[in-house]
Amino acid sequence: MPLPRQFKLPVRATHYAFALYMSAIMAFLMCLVITVANNGLQEDYLNNVIRAYKLAMPVAFVCVLLVRPIVLKLVSWTVHPAHDSRANS
Repeated sequence: MPLPRQFKLPVRATHYAFALYMSAIMAFLMCLVITVANNGLQEDYLNNVIRAYKLAMPVAFVCVLLVRPIVLKLVSWTVHPAHDSRANS
């Protein structure tokens, strides 16, 4: 029996998929850390994390989309471009 075809976004959506995953993971990690730093490990810790995440995730997503061009420029100023190793042989 053939496997069902997996849904995948078109290549042009790469930037948005990256921004979604990056913001989702980073916002969650930051909510975990900031909530414990502000309130300690209380009984309602995870509820406080989720409440903070509901605000942080969409804000982080928009921020990742907005700063992406700036970050790409900074990386291009900081990292040597890739060289084809075959060209030197």
